[in-house]
This record gives sequence, structure tokens and C-alpha cells, in this order.
Amino acid sequence: MPADQTVDHTAELTAELDAERAHMAASRAALHGMREHAEAMYAIGAKIAGDPFSAETLGVALARRVAELADDPRTPLFFGRLDLDGGAESGAGPVPGAAPEPGAGPVTGRYHIGRRHVTDQLGEPLVLDWRAPVSRAFYQASARAPQGVRIRRRFGFAGGDLTSFEDERLDQGEELGTTSKILIEEIERPRVGPMRDIVATIQPEQDELVRADLDTSICVQGAPGTGKTAVGLHRAAYLLYLHRERLRRTGVLILGPNPAFLGYISAVLPALGELEVRQATLEGLIGRVPVAGGDPVEAEVVKHDPRMATVLRRALWSRLGRADSAIQVSDGAYRWRIDPGVLTRLVDDTRREDPAYLLGRERVRARVVGLLQRQAETRSGESPGEPWQRRMGKAKPVVEFLDACWPAVTPQSLVFELLSDAEVLARAAEGILTEAECQALRWPRRFRSVKSVRWSSADLVLLDEAAGLLEREPSLHHIIIDEAQDLSPMQCRAIARRTTHGSITLLGDLAQGTAPWSATDWAESLRHLGKPDAAVVPLTTGFRVPEAVVALANRLLPALEVNVPPAVSLRSDGSLVLRRVEDLAAEVVAELAATRSLPGSVGVIAADRHLDELRAALVAAGEEPGELHAPGRVTVVPATLAKGLEYDHVIVVEPAEIVDAEPRGLHRLYVVLTRAVTRLTVLHARPLPGALGTDALDQAVGPAVPAPA
Repeated sequence: MPADQTVDHTAELTAELDAERAHMAASRAALHGMREHAEAMYAIGAKIAGDPFSAETLGVALARRVAELADDPRTPLFFGRLDLDGGAESGAGPVPGAAPEPGAGPVTGRYHIGRRHVTDQLGEPLVLDWRAPVSRAFYQASARAPQGVRIRRRFGFAGGDLTSFEDERLDQGEELGTTSKILIEEIERPRVGPMRDIVATIQPEQDELVRADLDTSICVQGAPGTGKTAVGLHRAAYLLYLHRERLRRTGVLILGPNPAFLGYISAVLPALGELEVRQATLEGLIGRVPVAGGDPVEAEVVKHDPRMATVLRRALWSRLGRADSAIQVSDGAYRWRIDPGVLTRLVDDTRREDPAYLLGRERVRARVVGLLQRQAETRSGESPGEPWQRRMGKAKPVVEFLDACWPAVTPQSLVFELLSDAEVLARAAEGILTEAECQALRWPRRFRSVKSVRWSSADLVLLDEAAGLLEREPSLHHIIIDEAQDLSPMQCRAIARRTTHGSITLLGDLAQGTAPWSATDWAESLRHLGKPDAAVVPLTTGFRVPEAVVALANRLLPALEVNVPPAVSLRSDGSLVLRRVEDLAAEVVAELAATRSLPGSVGVIAADRHLDELRAALVAAGEEPGELHAPGRVTVVPATLAKGLEYDHVIVVEPAEIVDAEPRGLHRLYVVLTRAVTRLTVLHARPLPGALGTDALDQAVGPAVPAPA
């Protein structure tokens, strides 16, 4: 190419980049104007509202709007651009399970795609929300199916500043896919602090899951680094965009395995403008009492067993009795009477209706009052009013009959009686549990009353099951459950009671199951969740965990005895070092020194017994290790809490002790080994677990250890 043509081409690219920077500046100014307008509306909202309630409601809505329009200058307002020729629908092709999107139709023009919608003063879009119908083509279009896209442009950024761009001319068959330099750089960008959104890098198979219809339940079996957590969070954001008012009334809930995990993902949805999604652990969701005690593993396993639902149901309904005498209720000069046979039939008929227990009790009360009312009407010819009905319902003979034949009960009193009275447990568990299981269930110490019980975490699932028998739980419209492989059948039942009329997104990896009751087959979990027909969709391509790290972890799969496909990685970069050492703490300090010049976060993961020693060694070396709730550059992480977290550099200390610490220790090690997104160093004084094929690995030291043939 002649020199002058090269200069012209460079000048053209520079002009393009300058134009895009100008559009970014204009978009930021427009967003600032939108926020100022929202703040002005908030300031006068109380004056224009008609009454205090309307003022409060409007104030909440406007305050939310102001917060949603906050701008972080370190985050680019847009990350892509579409040039459309109008040759396809904006919805662009059917996506299995995807919701129909309003406004779909042939579209032409140029659209910048970003994290939120930004308009100018005339209402013209400067940036389209990534969830808008037109934006779907940014993720789904390909050279084979361009969906009306002439050019797809991706932008590179540094600290919020636009630095480069990359074009794919789909109408000419050009498609970079996962060879896109900008895409790979964004995926591999160092991770410091909480989890980030992935709107700039969502892949087509992820996008299909994100845009699945609200009423569709799905299960994502995702290998490490495949983005399953991000898929769930972005699905929440997408559903709120498409069904905001509907979901604002009925709710979206994200369930995570522990508070550390929830803290790690907490920034994703706010970065996408979604501030109202509730996040909780399962214990936080179902916790009706404080957890102050613990259980032996044998007792925990039985309490989480689905047979306990039948035991509790038996224990509850066995409380019903039969009327052995008539009831007589005084009413001024009169006395109304109901014979025992009538009362017994009334209880039996109500029981056959299979109501929630407390609803059944109130039905029986109402029907007794109805019989008394009929006698009063026959006597006087007039129907007594509601005050009379309430008085009859509280009359001593009526209450005594209810307490004898349909007694009041609370979740705590039901479980207390079951676990503290051997005879009650034996009757309820007959033919269901073995004597050894009953023995494991019974409390070793005798509590004097319900108030004195030191409830355990496993007791919470029994209390929630009991509560579900007493009263129906209100149904949420959608629950996203992460690390779901560790849910017990009883925990699944607790979630099912809260999605009777809703849907779920189940996210997990059977290979990462570490609880004694961890799932080995998604079909069983989905059955207990009340969604047996949900599709199970595998994600096997890892975008974040390097190939060498994935290969090492995959060596454990045969020993884990789960039917999951091995993960594969698109990343040939990264490093893996395995080193046998004498002084673990000293080697950790040395390894940290080697990472000091490298960008990103460092996680030091070890069994519990090493944590204090490692923290002390780091402090003595001048490091300031962060905590899980407040991570720093370096965080010391218990192996038991590493699930769902990720760090640029991970130092795993003594794998053999991680394995020995619990019955499913190999599964725990699989989790720990897959937390690194750039560099993994494994330090060990003891031989590595045999499942890793230690003969080859023990000899390997260096920037990368190839998986043996």
C-alpha cells in the first residue's frame, strides 16, 4: 500500500475514534441532564402530590430514579455499536424460551449499546439499554445469520476512557467471535473487588439463557468459569426490564450460598441500574429463629432427608382428635347445642379438604359458629350480626372443642415435640426412618421448653417445612438460585413453597457439590423444587479459568462420581505452578512477593487450621490481608467459603489437608483449584492427593504445567 494511503487510513481511524469519544462525552452530558431533571422532580414531588400517601409513593419512585441514573466515570456508558440495514426484525430470530419483546420490527440506523438507556433533550436515544429488543442482535448476530447487522463494533476502554474499536462486517462474512482482541481483553481484565457485570462479553449461548421467558424455569449446569452466576444475575436484570411492574409486585429473589458470596456479587445489578433485587442466603430466607446450636453430621443428614416431610406431616395431623361429648354454648336466656357425631363429621369433612392446618382450624371454627347461628336464626327469625359471630367463635366451649379436636400449634412447638419426645417421634417415623436415624434425630440434651431450645441450622428446614404445613407461603415470581448443587431435598422444598406460581433459574455445577446431601443428578433436585420439566442446559466453555488450570481440575472428575462433561477453556494464557515445599507460610509470603508487580487480586486458600498461621505470616511480612466481607489486594480465604469467588492469582496451600477436612474433600479441592483466572500456585508439604495423578505433577515446576496424557 502506498505511504499516502496508509496515512489516509490512519487519519480515518483517528477521526472515527475521535467521533466515538465525542459521542461518549455527549452521552455522559445527557445522562447528567437526565439525573438533574430527576433530582428536580424529586425536589418538587411532595408539592404536586395530592395527599401524603401519594407524596410518599412518588418520592420513593423518584428517589429510585435518581439513584438509577448515577454515573460512574470509570465505567463506559456504551461498549458496542450496531449499524443496521433494516433487513431483519429487531428481535432477530427465535430464541428458545425467550420472551416476545415489544417493539420488534425492521430497524435501520446506528445504535450504541450500553448498560442503560440515555436520551438527549429531545428524547432521541444516544445509548440503547443492552436489554432493549434492538440490542439482542449485538449478542446473537453472526456472519451466517447477520440479522440485519452490517457492522458490529466493539470498543476498548481504559479507566472509562475509549481507547480503541474493532469492527466486524457481518454483511461481508467477517466475524471475529472469541478471537476478538477487545473481547478477550475484557474477559481477562484483572479482578479487584466485587464481581463485575459481563454485558460487554455475553456470548450467544449465555444470551439465550438471559432472555428466557419469565414463566420458563431453567437449570444451568455450568463448569467453572463458564459465567453461570453472571447469567443468573443478568437474567434478573433482563426480567426486571421486561416485566418491571409485574415483578415489582411479586418480587425477584437471588439466593446465594453464604454472605461472602452475596457480598462478592452485590455490585453487579446496581451497575446495571437495578437497585431493588433482594439477595439472601437460604438460611436468611427461612430463618424463623436464631441459630445457636449445632448437629452431628448424622443428625444433619436425616434432617435434610425428604422423608422428614412425611414424618412432620404425620406428627402434625396425628394431633386431630374426635369429639366425645356435645358442646353447649350459652347465649343469653338460650343455650345452643351441637352433638358429638355432628362435630366429628365436621372435623372429618374439613380434613378431607386437605387445607393448610391453621386454615383448617379456622374453617372448623367458622362451621361450628354457622351451626350455632342456624339455631339462633330458627329461634328468633333474624340473623345475628358479626359481633355475635365473633363472640360465639371465642366462646369457651367452642375453644375447648377446637383445642381438643384441632389444636393450635406453631412450627417451633411441632418440631420441639418431635425431637424431644421419643414416643412421638417413633409413631410419626414408623416405617419411614430406622431406629438408628430416630436416635440420631433425638436431641442429646433435654430442653425444658420451646423457648430454651438452641436451634441448629438443620432445624431451620424442619421449622420451615412445619410452617408450610400450617400456612401457605406467598409465592414469588422468580427466584435465582446459585451454587444449587449443595441444596438438600428439604431446602429445595422450602424454595418450592415460595415459587408455587413462579419460576426459577437454577445455577450450579454437580462437580462442586460439597455438602453431605449434594445433588448428583439435577432431575432429583428439580423434582423437589416443583419444576420437574425445567430444561437442563450445560455450559462447558470457560471464558475466565485458563486452560492449564482447567486441565488440572478436570483430573479430579473421575473421582467425583458425577455425570458432567469436562470443562474446556478458550484461554491458553495464564500459569500453573505446583511446588513441594518445607515451610508453607514462608513460601506463601515468597509467592505473594512474586505477584506484587502483577495486576489484580490474590486469594490465599487453605484449610481452616492454616488460616491464623498464614495471616500472621502475611502481617509480619508487611501485607495487610483483607477479609471476605472487606477484601483487599490479598485475601486469606477458608477453603469452605471459596465457592463462587474468583481471584486473578490464587495460592492453594496444602491440598491434602483440604481433602482430609471433610467427607467430600475432593469436591472441595475441585472448587478451590478453579478459583484462579490468571495464575494458580499450589504449595504442598504433603504428597498431593492421588486423584490428581501426582507422579507427573510432583516433578513439575514452572509457569505452566501441562496435563499428562
